[in-house]
Amino acid sequence: MDSTGLALLQLGVILFALGMMGRVAGRFGMSPIPLYLLGGLAFGEGGIVQMKAAAEFGHLAGEIGVVLLLLLLGLEYTAAELVTGLRRDWLAGLLDIVANATPGALVALLLGWGPVGAVTMAGVTYISSSGIVAKVLNDLGRLGNRETPVILSILVFEDLAMAVYLPILTMMLAGMSFLAGLESLAIALVAITVVLVVALRYGRYVSALVDSSDPEVFLLKLLGAALLVAGAASALNVSAAVGAFLLGIAISGSTAQEAAKLLEPLRDLFAAIFFVAFGLNTDPRAIPPVLGWAVLLAIVTALTKIGTGWWAARRQGIRRMGRARAGAALVARGEFSIVIAGLAVSVGGVDPRLAALASAYVLMMAVLGPIAARLVEPAVRLAQRDRGAVDPIGR
Repeated sequence: MDSTGLALLQLGVILFALGMMGRVAGRFGMSPIPLYLLGGLAFGEGGIVQMKAAAEFGHLAGEIGVVLLLLLLGLEYTAAELVTGLRRDWLAGLLDIVANATPGALVALLLGWGPVGAVTMAGVTYISSSGIVAKVLNDLGRLGNRETPVILSILVFEDLAMAVYLPILTMMLAGMSFLAGLESLAIALVAITVVLVVALRYGRYVSALVDSSDPEVFLLKLLGAALLVAGAASALNVSAAVGAFLLGIAISGSTAQEAAKLLEPLRDLFAAIFFVAFGLNTDPRAIPPVLGWAVLLAIVTALTKIGTGWWAARRQGIRRMGRARAGAALVARGEFSIVIAGLAVSVGGVDPRLAALASAYVLMMAVLGPIAARLVEPAVRLAQRDRGAVDPIGR
């Protein structure tokens, strides 16, 4: 069989398998991310069946998946919401960074992975999965709860932190000098500031530029603009993901809503391929040696996220049940942890075991997060009942 036919055959098998995995995940009310990662591990180097012919397409599709993930994330926010969230919960955001980035950095240093590995693992353990959190809140009917704005504010802070963090990580991975690194960071900060100002004052013009009544034209303009901005950002060492996120913020109003509806199926498809592509590049035989560290990180960072959400909700005067729900909702890690690890692995300069540790960690946290969010309420009620001090609503 020629290489093209073999690649198409293998890609078809992978996509069909992804569909079946997504169906299984939906039936059990869980995120499909762990199953996608497991699928990549099964089809990659050292897996059950190796499918190398589809790897080249998987790499490019995975990059597009990252761009679409961040573009859709930017479309969910307006510049005004970002500024408001920063003003209100910046202190909780700083606590979130310290409490949840530190464990990952410490483990990387203990394993001898150096400063670059430490910064990479800090990002992996720091950022919650916005996609999983939003789905859990919707599924459990908690979007109207008092603690939900606190959760969303922390997620907004994390996403903006990524806009600063990713250029720094890219700089370190590229081995830039200190001055070149400062220049790259300055460019990123200027870009973020300019986009926020443009979005606040001239967002309607950006929206009009990409808008169209024809869905086909609208999709082509959106995707083309996203890839152009991502490519330009990457050329400036700002990170393609950040460029896509900033473009999403700049698009506002009804245009943003229609763009989100149009891009969601594409985002889901390419994001699934991205997770599989990461799994394809991770040797499952490398996971057992780091599995203990992954379990330790999962336990510690689950507790630190719960503590972060609890403290942030308490500052807003929310009662005990709401604080517990806020903390448990933030536990899940997923797409962005893999984006960070994938960036480090693709550029190089980090220990090969980092991909295995990140995979094992995300597998556990993507499963643990939704479970914790579902079980926290009955667990708190049981504890209160045992103490004879029931907080019946706590919203």
